[in-house]
Amino acid sequence: MKSICVIGIGYVGLPTAAMFASKGHRVVGFDVNKNAVSALNKGKIIIEEPGLGELVKEVVEKGNLTGTDECPKDCDVYIIAVPTPINKDKTADMRFVESATRSIVPCLEPGNIVVLESTSPPRTVEDLMLPILSESGLKMGEDVYVAHSPERILPGQVLYELKNNSRIVGGINEISSQKVKELYESFCEGEICLTTSTTAEMCKLMENTFRDVNIALANELAKMSEELGVNAWEVIELANKHPRVNILSPGPGVGGHCIALDPWFLVEKSKNALLINQGRHINDSMPEYVFEKIRKILGGFNGQLITLLGVTYKPNIDDVRESPIMRLLDLLKHENVVVNVCDPHANNKVGGIDSVYAASDRSSMVVLCVNHKEFEDIDFEQLRSVMDGNVILDTRNFFDKDKVESAGLRYELLGNGR
Repeated sequence: MKSICVIGIGYVGLPTAAMFASKGHRVVGFDVNKNAVSALNKGKIIIEEPGLGELVKEVVEKGNLTGTDECPKDCDVYIIAVPTPINKDKTADMRFVESATRSIVPCLEPGNIVVLESTSPPRTVEDLMLPILSESGLKMGEDVYVAHSPERILPGQVLYELKNNSRIVGGINEISSQKVKELYESFCEGEICLTTSTTAEMCKLMENTFRDVNIALANELAKMSEELGVNAWEVIELANKHPRVNILSPGPGVGGHCIALDPWFLVEKSKNALLINQGRHINDSMPEYVFEKIRKILGGFNGQLITLLGVTYKPNIDDVRESPIMRLLDLLKHENVVVNVCDPHANNKVGGIDSVYAASDRSSMVVLCVNHKEFEDIDFEQLRSVMDGNVILDTRNFFDKDKVESAGLRYELLGNGR
C-alpha cells in the first residue's frame, strides 16, 4: 500500500482520496480551506454527493484518511485535484495548479509519483509543471514519474463512476504511464488507457467540448424555433427518431466547473477553435435570452415579483459553480424586480425559501430553471392560489402543460414559437 497526498479536497479530490483510502492506502487530503480540512478530520463533508459522506466517515474512522492544511512530506504519491477556473478574459487561471505543484517540490524524493487530475489546457504538464518539479534537482520520468489522469465523473454518481468508468493516463514517458496505471488499478475497475500527457489533456477537454457544442446547437434551435413559429422540443423528438441523430436539449445556459469552462482552454490555445468559440458564446448568451423572454412576457419590468425554481447548474445537486441561473438572477436583480428563489439543494447558498408556494406568494411569474426531482409534484392549483400573476415559464420542458393550464395558469415553454 502507498501513502498518497491528494491536493485539493473538493468535488473531485475528496471522492478520489476516499476511494484510495477505502482500498487500504494511507491518504492525506491537503487543502488551504481550513473548514474542509476540519470537517474531513471529523469524518464529515461540506459538499453534497450521494454516498460520499458515509464513505468518508468510514475511512476516517479507520485512520486511512486525514486532512491537513500543509503539504505533507514522506508520501509516495502526490495527486493534484485543484480548481482550474477562467479569468475574465476567458483565459485559464492556472494559479492553483502552479501553487500546488510548487508545494510538492520540497517534498519530492526518488520514486515519487505526481499526477495532475485537474482539467487543464494542453501542455500544462509539459510546459508548466515539469519545469517547476525539476527545481527539485530530480530527473522527471526517471527519478519522479509524472502523468495527467483526468477525472470522468458525473456529479450525483461520482463514487460509481470513479470505480467503473474507463480512465485515461497520460504519462511524460512510458514508465510514468505504467506506474500511474498501477496506482489507479487499486480501485478503478474500468479500462485504463495509456497515452501521452498532452493527448490526455486534449481528450478530457474534447469530451466536455463535444457536449458544449451540441448543447449550443440545441440552444440555437430553440432560438430559431421561437423566431420561425415551431416547437423545438417537437423538432428534437422527431429528428431524433433518425438512427444517426441525437440532438440534445436546450435550456437557460450551461454551467458547472467543466463544460462551461473547458472549451475556453482550447480557444485560448488554438486559433482553429472557431466552432468551439461560437458554441461557447451561444451557450453563454442563454441567461440573457431567457431574461429578455421574461421581460417580453411580462410586458416590461415594473416592480414585479418573480420566482425562480432552482439555481444550481444541473438537477439534484448543490453545485452553483458557473450556473447560468446565477447570471439570470443577477440580471433580474439589476432591474426593478423582486426575486424569490427556491432550490431544495442550494437554498443556503442564495438565501432561498424552502417552500415553492411561499416563494411564489404574490409572484407575477414562476420560472422553472432547474428540473430538480423535488419539483415533480407541484400542486399547480395551490400555486395559482398564491400567485398574483398566472405565468409559468418552463425552461426545461419539465412540467406537464395540460396540468399547468388546467389549474388556470398560462404555460410558456423555452423554444416553443407556436
